[in-house]
Amino acid sequence: MTWVNLTSIDQLNDIKSASGYSLIFKHSTRCSISMMAKRNFEFSWDVIPEDTKLYFLDLIAYREISNEVAHIFQVTHQSPQILLIKDGDCVLEASHSDISAEEVAEVIAA
Repeated sequence: MTWVNLTSIDQLNDIKSASGYSLIFKHSTRCSISMMAKRNFEFSWDVIPEDTKLYFLDLIAYREISNEVAHIFQVTHQSPQILLIKDGDCVLEASHSDISAEEVAEVIAA
């Protein structure tokens, strides 16, 4: 699996209007906890169905997009944070040590 870099508001609109599952990983490049959460997620992300789009948001470089993610999907900003989006709605939100590829896969399989 590979990340799609989330760098524009248009991409957020595409995620909001897409059918199926998309995942947004919000990452702070200045935070060691965020780096560890990303590494752990990537280590086990092969459990996630391959047709799930995985978006990576560098929230330091794209703060305005991070703010818009919180607004569009009605979540409180966290870092690191994952949001699993299904048919335009956030169906799973997790941050810090609660980030788990296995949990994402379980939600998708349910």
